[in-house]
Amino acid sequence: MIRVLGRWLGRALLAAAVLAALLLAPVAWVELACRGEAVAETYEPLLPPEDRRAESRTLLTYPEWHIVHAYEDYAQVIAAGDPHDFRFLRAVAGFWGALCPLSRAAAAHGGATGETKLTIYTIGVSFTAELALKALYEETAGRVATWIRGPERAPLDDLSARQTAEYAAFLRQVPWYRWDFRADARALDAAATGAFRDRERRFALGIEYRGKAAYAKVIEGAVGQVGADALTMRAVVSGVAPEALAAMEGVTVIGARPQGVEIETPRYRAFTRLAERLAEAGGDFVEIAGNDDILVSTLSPAPVEGALHSFARQGFGDVRNLRLVKVRDLADVLRALRTGPETLEHIHDY
Repeated sequence: MIRVLGRWLGRALLAAAVLAALLLAPVAWVELACRGEAVAETYEPLLPPEDRRAESRTLLTYPEWHIVHAYEDYAQVIAAGDPHDFRFLRAVAGFWGALCPLSRAAAAHGGATGETKLTIYTIGVSFTAELALKALYEETAGRVATWIRGPERAPLDDLSARQTAEYAAFLRQVPWYRWDFRADARALDAAATGAFRDRERRFALGIEYRGKAAYAKVIEGAVGQVGADALTMRAVVSGVAPEALAAMEGVTVIGARPQGVEIETPRYRAFTRLAERLAEAGGDFVEIAGNDDILVSTLSPAPVEGALHSFARQGFGDVRNLRLVKVRDLADVLRALRTGPETLEHIHDY
């Protein structure tokens, strides 16, 4: 009996080791194959040290946004299709495939700290594991459930698609662990009919949502111990009077400088929308968070020449491009993008 238990324990340990190796293989690949060359910084920041952020972070914030975009793609696919129509492994490959050129470029802009790398690799491995599990289920039991259901969508197919779209929109400005997953699970319980597909969705997604809710509590507690990232940042802009800047929602005027006006703004998606308004008003950025380079993601019918990285989105029929832009050119780029066919998606702050 002990010998049999020992064999099964050995097999379990071997399986765990193989799984860990598979999950960590992309990390090893990025570390070994995606190294860039360090370049001495020549730019002299205007803002004081306490208002600066590491320039490499504009490049290394994208991986977390890739997860946001993956949920947007997933919501788009399941709005009219089924989960097994989404290419889960392509979304995972997109995370690591984008991280490679971004890591190379980041080396020339100060490089990544060990803490930043650990954060990116942790969310990357978690994202890989999550989507691998979803792929395993949706390509097998989930697909069979759609065969039993037939071509007519069940109520929970539509509800789960709306929940995913709302969650993706939420992630544009708020950390994922603040989403109320338990409320989504309760909504499934309330809307489910006696149809087989509804029972299956209620069971499978209910487990997923409640599992995420428990994990979110752990992450929220950990963030509370180390402190959340700053929600605002400083910039210097020109071409717009201080009074007009103060009238813009979200802008706090700090004071005048010889090079322009120092302002404080929100970060994340709110900053993208604000930057568009400032460019439309004829303003220009002189410096953002002590930096002279910033990453911008755009959408276009085909890959854009000169982009750091371009790849197709699922469900939309277009291409996402990652472009590194000089801060002084940012407003001009935003004004040019208004005429299409390339359009702005997001400005990646620091």
